[in-house]
Amino acid sequence: MPERDIYLLSPRALSPETIAVAFAKTSRAPESFREIAAELSDEKSAQFHEKWVVGYGHASVAEHAVLHIAFENVSRVAIETIESSRLASYTEKSTRYQKWGQDDFTIPPELREAGHPLRDEFIQTVRLLFSTYAESLSPVKNLILGRSPRRENESDEAYDRRIRSQYVDRCRFILPAAANANVGMTANARVIEMMIRKMLSHPLVEVRQIGEKMKEVAKSETPTLVKYADASTYFIETTAEIALTPTPLPKGEGQGVRVDWCNLIDYDKDGEKKVIAAALYRCNEIPFADAFAYVKSLKKKERAALADTLLEKLGKYDVPLRELEYCNYTFDLVMDQGAYAEFKRHRMMTQTPQRLTTRLGYTIPLLVTEAGFGSEYEAAMESAMMMYEKLYAFNPDVAQYIVPNGFNRRVLAQFNLREAFAFCQLRSAANAHFSIRRVAQKMYEEMFRVHPLLTKYMKLRDESWQQVEENYFTKI
Repeated sequence: MPERDIYLLSPRALSPETIAVAFAKTSRAPESFREIAAELSDEKSAQFHEKWVVGYGHASVAEHAVLHIAFENVSRVAIETIESSRLASYTEKSTRYQKWGQDDFTIPPELREAGHPLRDEFIQTVRLLFSTYAESLSPVKNLILGRSPRRENESDEAYDRRIRSQYVDRCRFILPAAANANVGMTANARVIEMMIRKMLSHPLVEVRQIGEKMKEVAKSETPTLVKYADASTYFIETTAEIALTPTPLPKGEGQGVRVDWCNLIDYDKDGEKKVIAAALYRCNEIPFADAFAYVKSLKKKERAALADTLLEKLGKYDVPLRELEYCNYTFDLVMDQGAYAEFKRHRMMTQTPQRLTTRLGYTIPLLVTEAGFGSEYEAAMESAMMMYEKLYAFNPDVAQYIVPNGFNRRVLAQFNLREAFAFCQLRSAANAHFSIRRVAQKMYEEMFRVHPLLTKYMKLRDESWQQVEENYFTKI
């Protein structure tokens, strides 16, 4: 009998397109992957992709060609589009641990044309935000230094790192979406092609420019797999028509946030029963309908015992069984943009964020006020609000660039119970940002209210969302 063999087709030796062909051919070729790859050239690989991926639509082949793309000095607005693909991996420059310089921002291309009436005022407002950010660092840092003395045997570097994560954390609320950042992305060619199409269809010029450059860079490694990526007429025209559809104004809402900032608008009433039935289905030879009927027939105490069996042995680093994915939730959320920057990383959700706006009010971190910097902070935020309205009249999409992290934003999110475990446990941890801890704790509270049998096994920090508000915010 042939011996088992596991080995690497190295991207140092083979191009991404050749590796994709080598894997694709195994479905019909008896040779080993090494033998298949040895017969291939870049030209033969391109011919294969032209025929099978482009010609016959076998796009899954492109998933074997993986690229690592670096984006530098792109705005936070653009980064949201870059990071919106679910099946890619990203690492981004953090506003929690790094400081921004006075010139670290993007001027929207729409405003760069000579003589644009809003260009200079936009730059002045951004510079005000950046100077306010820079001026806030020292007073908030000094406050932290007084409250967090150096630990015994703690090095200068370790102490600085621990302190920096606290004061930079608060001051980042002032940074606008025009602030630049770097992000590294790993994705396969199929995902990259879809990303390019999305970016080339985007209403912002910066994002379209990044899409063009991304296509150029990707073509150098996967010339066949992405060369046909182009703007989507469907996406452009459909979103434009939807945007023109008249909608009612929000009820009882002006500058500020409604009380129901975390609204569980829909959930599966039988979600817990479905999860338990699916677990029984996994381990027995019965149709799901029978398993579900059986679980529904049980008394509450008996279902609770099955829930215990399903989750009580769950360890700190364990992932719950996949059957938890049969229970779903939909939330309508309002959170500050800094919190959303953490929230959007959970791509196992379906998320629909609204555009950045200043019309939902802004948050004020408590330490900023305690450091005596509250009036300067609020003045900067008010300046951003006034500039936003001027930009909005010109172009609502461009207006996003001026919105600081402290302003609130709406997002619709749908996810399953398994992802809820991952999100709530990670984002309620002590090292998570306090803004996202507030969101995670409140979402957990809502899910526990409707599904206590299973959600009680989430391992959250002993902290309520009300405590987060009281301990970390002057205003929300």
